[in-house]
Amino acid sequence: MGNGLVNVRDQKFILFEQLKIEELFNSKKYAEYTGDDVNMMLGEAEKLAVNVMEPTYAEGDEEGCTFVDGRVKVPACFHDAYKKICEGGWNCATRSPEVGGQDMPLLLFSACAELFNAANFPLMMYPGLTCGAAGLIEQFGTEEQKKKYMYKMYSGEFGGTMCLTEPGAGSDVGALRTKAVKQEDGTYLITGTKMFISSGDHDLAPNNIHALLARIEGDPAGTDGISIFIVPKIRVNDDGSLGEDNDVITGNIEHKMGIKGSATCTLNFGEEESCVGELLGKDRQGMEIMFHMMNEARLEVGMQGHGLASAAYEHARDYARERIQSRAIWDMTNPEAKAVTIIEHPDIRRTLLWMKAYTEGIRALNYYVAYAFDLAETATDKAEAKKWKGVVELLTPICKAFSTDKAMEICSYAIDIYGGYGYCSEYPVEQYLRDTKITTVYEGTNGIQALDLVGRKLAQNRGASIKLLFEEMGTTAAILASDSDFAMLGASLGKAVEAVGGVTLQFKDMAQGAGMILPILNARPFLEVLGDLLVGWQLLQAAQVAKAALAKIHAENGIETQPDKRALARNNAEAAFYEGKIASARYFATTILPTVKGRCLGILAGDRTPVEMLDASFG
Repeated sequence: MGNGLVNVRDQKFILFEQLKIEELFNSKKYAEYTGDDVNMMLGEAEKLAVNVMEPTYAEGDEEGCTFVDGRVKVPACFHDAYKKICEGGWNCATRSPEVGGQDMPLLLFSACAELFNAANFPLMMYPGLTCGAAGLIEQFGTEEQKKKYMYKMYSGEFGGTMCLTEPGAGSDVGALRTKAVKQEDGTYLITGTKMFISSGDHDLAPNNIHALLARIEGDPAGTDGISIFIVPKIRVNDDGSLGEDNDVITGNIEHKMGIKGSATCTLNFGEEESCVGELLGKDRQGMEIMFHMMNEARLEVGMQGHGLASAAYEHARDYARERIQSRAIWDMTNPEAKAVTIIEHPDIRRTLLWMKAYTEGIRALNYYVAYAFDLAETATDKAEAKKWKGVVELLTPICKAFSTDKAMEICSYAIDIYGGYGYCSEYPVEQYLRDTKITTVYEGTNGIQALDLVGRKLAQNRGASIKLLFEEMGTTAAILASDSDFAMLGASLGKAVEAVGGVTLQFKDMAQGAGMILPILNARPFLEVLGDLLVGWQLLQAAQVAKAALAKIHAENGIETQPDKRALARNNAEAAFYEGKIASARYFATTILPTVKGRCLGILAGDRTPVEMLDASFG
């Protein structure tokens, strides 16, 4: 039986069989980990997600956050769940034991986090943001700052945020107006307003520590003049006790489409000119420091959207197996035929397979990028570390944007399968869709992710990172093409690699002068075709692994004919699972990958209509 949130069998397949996580344990950093540890931790994460977090999901949405007398209260049911998350060490699991963590590989934690996000990602935002802010203090803070803030943030005793966005500036961080004025004691007086601050104020912890971007008085305009500061809601005394309020005022909370259990706040700093901040790192180092958490944060957002998409698929599939409606298509003219479960209807089956393929493929892609993080951390050779860091840099905007765009589609299809019931709050899929939408917007909208990919990431390391990926995908295509069972699938992948590679080269040639407008104009379509190519690659790699595993099962059972193989899969869960992996790959390679070439031709056509048409012509 499944847990209704995530297919744990598929998680383990990717971890152990496709990515071979146990090879990571040969490194010094993860030498104490074993395969048993992976299973144990994934099991504990599943228990926490299913038994503690998921029961608070709908209730938290219904109650929402409240704002009374300048104070924010989160849903009451979140408190016990938050406490259990912290007690289990999940809020800083990837950090060193020296600061309270478990030194967990990001690959393993990503699998655990998928369960948490599927169960209740609005709740997970509180410890997630705290860990991110604490990580910056760990890497760039002084020993005094670590003692005052970091340890209590990692334990969950203090909360934490990232304060970037301002009214009127939005994604243009360089336009911020928050000011910092240096005082004689080395601290800074902070004045300004930040908006859309996730976890900006709440009652899960007695103090909230803000990592805030501001410009020191007299520093230049733009991003080069930005510094980052530690600004506590309540000042912390030298002995660790809480002091007086720090002139950080919550102006309001946003009333949102989704993630209603997550407090999204406007924060006013220094209304009474007594908000004190401490410089983190060096002056004018704000953007450099912030970007240290950006890749991991973008992968995390991709996993947030994917977690809800996974749960939406699981629920839709189970509903389709139970909901009885209409006669089977082959019995439509038989008045005595009984109605069947809707999973018997061809359109439902096609929709579910589309959802399944993308859910599994995006899971594999996100885990692959998490694995690249780990390989960059454990590499003893500088060139090897640089290679994997390049993969991370290149793929994080795709993980963020492609994962969340497809998550919206998966959640929408889930509602379609439920029909009218899916649009009602009686069933969870409507909340999945509402909550997923924010993942396409925050941490840089998906359009900005596409611009980052085309404008910066393709050219990084002189194109070495994207070249490496195309070589890897080409190798997979060649291996498949030499396999009689998968030859057509390999050819499909090869053609898609060639098509996207052609666009990439054209973009490189256009990088200078007026021609740059076409890559910018087509950044989003390019990210989409590259995302489909990467997912297809991951699915076809999985099919290779599944074929070998199936062959072993068939040999153990003395089965040779195709009818007998089908019969075995009906009663053998492992055989059925591997058959499903091959089905996902076959469907994607024959239905999705062939569209890549046509979409690439559309990009190369160079149509400039969107930028050349008159503003008035938009209507």
